[in-house]
Amino acid sequence: MENVLPPAEELRLIDRELVQLDSRRAQLMHRRAWLLTALRAAGAGPAPVPARSPGAAAETSPPSAQNILLTLGGILLTIAAVAFTLVSWGRMGIGGRAVVLGAVTVTALGTPLLLLRRRLVSTAESVAALGLVLTVLDAYALKRAVLPGTDAVAYTAVAAGVLAAAWAAYGRAVGRLRLPLPGAVVAGQLPLPLWALSAGGGPEVTAWATLATAGLDVAIALVARGTAVRALAVTGAVVTGGWSLLTGVWLSVSAGSPAASVVPALLLLATAAVSLGAAWRAPAAAAATATVGGLATVAATGGVLRTLVPADWAVPAYLLCAAALLGAVRVRAPRGVLTGLAAASGLVQLASALWAAPVVLLALTGPAATLEDVWGGPPVQDVVLPGAVTAPVVLAAVAVALWAAPRLVPAAPLPRPAAECAALALTWSAVVAAPAALALPLGPALAVHLAATAAALVVAVRPSLLAALLPAAGAGWSPPSPTAPPAGEGHAPGHASDDTAGPGGGTGSPDGTTGGAPAAARPGSSSRAAVDPVRAVAGTALVCALLSAASAALLGLATRPATFTALGVLVALGVAAATAARGLVRIVAACAAVVGTTGLAAATAVAAGLPGHRIGLALLAVPVAAALLGARLGRHPVALPVEATAAAVVPIAVALAVPHPPTVALVLALAGVVAAGTAVRAERRPLAGYAAAVLFVAATWVRLAASGVAVPEAYTLPVTVPALAVGFLRRRRDPNASSWVAYGPGLAATLVPSLLAAWGDPDWPRPLLLGLAALGVTLAGARLRLRAPLLLGGLTVALVALHELAPYVVQVVDALPRWLPPALAGLLLLAVGATYERRLRDARRLREALGRMR
Repeated sequence: MENVLPPAEELRLIDRELVQLDSRRAQLMHRRAWLLTALRAAGAGPAPVPARSPGAAAETSPPSAQNILLTLGGILLTIAAVAFTLVSWGRMGIGGRAVVLGAVTVTALGTPLLLLRRRLVSTAESVAALGLVLTVLDAYALKRAVLPGTDAVAYTAVAAGVLAAAWAAYGRAVGRLRLPLPGAVVAGQLPLPLWALSAGGGPEVTAWATLATAGLDVAIALVARGTAVRALAVTGAVVTGGWSLLTGVWLSVSAGSPAASVVPALLLLATAAVSLGAAWRAPAAAAATATVGGLATVAATGGVLRTLVPADWAVPAYLLCAAALLGAVRVRAPRGVLTGLAAASGLVQLASALWAAPVVLLALTGPAATLEDVWGGPPVQDVVLPGAVTAPVVLAAVAVALWAAPRLVPAAPLPRPAAECAALALTWSAVVAAPAALALPLGPALAVHLAATAAALVVAVRPSLLAALLPAAGAGWSPPSPTAPPAGEGHAPGHASDDTAGPGGGTGSPDGTTGGAPAAARPGSSSRAAVDPVRAVAGTALVCALLSAASAALLGLATRPATFTALGVLVALGVAAATAARGLVRIVAACAAVVGTTGLAAATAVAAGLPGHRIGLALLAVPVAAALLGARLGRHPVALPVEATAAAVVPIAVALAVPHPPTVALVLALAGVVAAGTAVRAERRPLAGYAAAVLFVAATWVRLAASGVAVPEAYTLPVTVPALAVGFLRRRRDPNASSWVAYGPGLAATLVPSLLAAWGDPDWPRPLLLGLAALGVTLAGARLRLRAPLLLGGLTVALVALHELAPYVVQVVDALPRWLPPALAGLLLLAVGATYERRLRDARRLREALGRMR
């Protein structure tokens, strides 16, 4: 601790403070004694309360202890009452029973009134809970003693209704008790459903009873003030109303005739009325309850229409009702109700689209069957999906609804850009699914797929065309925005520059969006937010175009003319899109054109009757053309993706040529020539240069292996010589470059494999030649003061010498006594230890000498 004052001065200050504290305490104690004497003389003095430290606290607070005791007391009294009713009931006469239970019940229900007057609320709650349990026991006792032959379910229904009414009246009368009213709500869930079960009316009657109960729960939830009462009423409404809704849906779906579907429809419409009434009166949960009401309405009307149309048109019937529901949200209603109805319509449309999705998937993946027998004829569609004929109709209808929803509904749950993208994808799906749904022959089916690809590419390239048409189509649907600028004050159509275009290069709508109100009319809008919808539409259209293009290409493999037609059209579309588009769409279209060109080259080679390994050679025309095009484009953003896509053709060509190794070597060599030609360009030099070296080396090795050459130097020297040449040029350009970087890889490429081969070679020419070559490398490294040649060559010479001397060393060791090698090793260690310091200095000098080398 660091003192501010000198220790002696600080000690005097502390003593002075302590003296003052003692003096003050003596004054306070004297004052306290005088006050106690005065209070005792007056006769009203309380006993002195000992002081408690601030951290001390009672183990349990008085309210919590009181509640625990009251709860335990209520539980014990309840157990006693139940035991009395069940065990001791038969020992008393009817009068005694009535008197005992009645007196106890009246006492238990009346006592809380007295307790509340004394503000003993917790005690009153416990006694009231006991009274409520006693009323249940009274009902049970009445059934056992007075009405033993009554139907148990019917009696329970009546008893529950009476108890609910009694508890509600009691709770309203007392007012301050929290248990009677929630208990009345719980008991009120039983009378009507139990009465329906006792009447034996079937699921319809039970569903109506639960619906009526749900209506009562909704009314209670709307007028009740207590949180517990509202929560229980809402829970009861959800359970009973949900049961009615599920029952109505099951009965509606099971109905086989229009007459049989009327009763379920009425039940569902009544459920919808209850839900919509609750949504109208309760804005907090309006969206959720209105969604349930909308779904019930669609299920009711769609269930009737389903019985009037063929089975394949059942889903369109429900979809028609959902579309009508979407049109009905133009009425004046709370925003939450409109949102819920729109959400219900959207859920039905989503379910319909999912129902039709397998048909679209079959239309896209079915053409893959042509891969099993290329040019063997159109594939046979073995899978027949139910309702496939109406799938395109369903998809198209959902697309129209999605286009209309943002313009029809002021509070549409789906944002407008997302709705338009989904509508575009569904429209494309409807077109693609049409051939599979209608079982069209090969020609028309291929034409439909190609047309879908072309249309999607047009939208991807120029999304502004679609954005310009849609506002005109929906101009009468959405009311004008109050903040929209007057006519003539906006931007002139078609004057946006290409710099502000989306990924497809489109100029966007006049207001900078995909349609509807201008961006200025939307709070918080920005220029980037205005471009995002255009980009979303372009991206969606691009994905659709790629999927349909892949399906068309596979479908075209059914016959030779179809193959050339499909691939030719796809290549033309890709080139046209790459020429007209901008950004990502241009790059993807260009790469797709390269893929299509590869397919055309392969198909042409196959049609010409070339064997498989020659087809690989023919495919190299694609990388050659891409390299020439890349040289023409220079640093254009499309150049690199096109060349990379074309480079992916090389592994395919190699795989096709594998059965004929000389052709594999030729393919690799030609690919290396293309890579070397590409490496001439400065922007491609690093990557293409390494690729060319690898391809040339691989071509040499494959050619040697095909010729039966097993000498490792034949494989390594073609790598070492160019590597050393490159290293020499590197050292001339950069004298400070390390010899390990310049010469290490080239020397190791030959020395290491040759050394391994020499150690396993029993003859002498290879070790001799390798030793001479390594010695030359070592001398060159010492002469030129290069570390890598010196160390690699020296290590190789040492290992070769060890290999050659090893047999003689073994003979000498075998001839020596067994004790001599350990003795020699010990002497060597003694000599090294004695001259350790000198050896250390020698090693340090050697290290410094090597360090001065490059």
